[in-house]
Amino acid sequence: MKELLVYIREYTKECILGPFFKLLEACFDLAVPLVMASIIDKGIALNDKGYIFKYGGILVLLAIIGLTCSITAQFFAAKAATGFAANLRYALFKHIESLSFTEMDGIGTSTMITRMTSDINQLQSGVNMALRLFLRSPFIVFGAAIMAFTIDVKAALVFVVVIPLLAIVIFGIMLISMPLYKKVQANLDNVLGITRQNLTGVRVIRAFNKEQAELGSFNNGNESLTVMQLFVGRIAALTNPVTYIMVNIALIALLWTGGLQVDAGSLTQGEVVALVNYMSQILVELVKLANTIVLATKAVACGGRVQNILATSSSMEDGEYKEKASSTDKGGIDVEFENASMMYKGAGADSISNINFTAKAGSVTGVIGGTGSGKSTLVNLIPRFYDVSQGCVKVGGRDVRTYEIDTLRHKTGIVLQKAVLFRGTIRDNILWGNPDATDEEIIEALKAAQAWEIVTGKDKGLDYIIEQGGRNLSGGQKQRLTIARALVRKPAILVFDDSSSALDFATEAKLRKSLQELSYSPTIFIVSQRTSSIQHADNILVLDDGELAGQGTHDELVKNCEVYREIYNSQA
Repeated sequence: MKELLVYIREYTKECILGPFFKLLEACFDLAVPLVMASIIDKGIALNDKGYIFKYGGILVLLAIIGLTCSITAQFFAAKAATGFAANLRYALFKHIESLSFTEMDGIGTSTMITRMTSDINQLQSGVNMALRLFLRSPFIVFGAAIMAFTIDVKAALVFVVVIPLLAIVIFGIMLISMPLYKKVQANLDNVLGITRQNLTGVRVIRAFNKEQAELGSFNNGNESLTVMQLFVGRIAALTNPVTYIMVNIALIALLWTGGLQVDAGSLTQGEVVALVNYMSQILVELVKLANTIVLATKAVACGGRVQNILATSSSMEDGEYKEKASSTDKGGIDVEFENASMMYKGAGADSISNINFTAKAGSVTGVIGGTGSGKSTLVNLIPRFYDVSQGCVKVGGRDVRTYEIDTLRHKTGIVLQKAVLFRGTIRDNILWGNPDATDEEIIEALKAAQAWEIVTGKDKGLDYIIEQGGRNLSGGQKQRLTIARALVRKPAILVFDDSSSALDFATEAKLRKSLQELSYSPTIFIVSQRTSSIQHADNILVLDDGELAGQGTHDELVKNCEVYREIYNSQA
């Protein structure tokens, strides 16, 4: 939690002024019982209306000044808390963006979303309450006790007894509840993961009539979360009744002691009322402090969870080679795999092993194999989405690990297996590939990707709004637009990871032809399940259970590679 305080450093002034104005408000609150005692003992007792109105006006003035201080303190506390949350959220998002796919796979999407939203919101509330009450409440408690001693030492001994007992209760509950709140947030992660999975796969769930099974799974997770929250809530709920009982017993003792002293003439009625008021202030402030501590406990637990993400470092170190490809550069670049093997974190075996091949600049390399054979894993090593566990991958004669990651990915245009588009216009989405592209270059890329007809079919053309995830487009339309997004960059390496699966054969044939007619000659990798998509490639890699079962041209593989021949014959 201490490491997170760096994100509130720029709000140091607000962190000082917030508590300062709260302490000013507390000072005025502590003066109120003394004014009340004077009104009772000197105004009401002597029937002096002028005195009553005079000190009544002082009470109103104290209230106005206290309210002004309270509003000012709230402003500074809110500014610091929201600024802290904004800085932390930005830092967390930036850090997550810097993590490799290995760390992201390990942490999980639902966990990162929870950290970014629920956990940081809890931290914001905790900081806000801490700036307002962590100094004010103890100040009132001890200030009221000191003021009680100025009135009567004997009666004030009640305060000396009750304050430590209340502190033991409050901090005891805090120590018990703090680890439990961590479990609550972990259960929340689980529920969020189930929810996200169901919303993402709602079509599949309905297609297989699994609604009831998924409802059962969600109910189990939700019930676990509810049970844990109720358990922690019951413990936290003990704070108020226990403190009220203890303070009320103290009030009884105070009234009994004060009453005896009033009868003896050593204490006035106004002073007894002042002591009762101070005890009531202690009660109110301790309840506030208890609630603040509960909230702070949640915030500390959430802060630890956020810090765990920030403390996770990427396993992928950036290289030092920073030369950028010029916009005037044309043509592809050599790609070479030397005994490349790759194992996912936590996996029991390599996903691909001992892969050796060379893709010459400007050549077309096809990658084919059964499901789970390692096709996507292989091409993901080129832009360094993952690193090899053994061997190396070279681009332009250099190990990809020596490249600055931005430089390497600037050279690479990749169309992933799942077509992902973002909310915005078609133009905005294509510009992801090249922010400096002109409309002419965008149109050229769209035509090459066989996506220009999509644009011309929309009322607003390039300004047509795509919904989040491209849900207002068909699967084939999304794939063609993502291909255009990669083409507009004019990269040295183009990777198509099964990115034409939703296209009909005629459209796919037109796409292959347009790739051959590009104004430049990138090194192309085509991952596909169809032999028709890759049979014209200069070199075809056949993967089988992570190993290279064969490589060569289509005709060579039909003759010499049994795995390829089986795939080809099954599709003939």
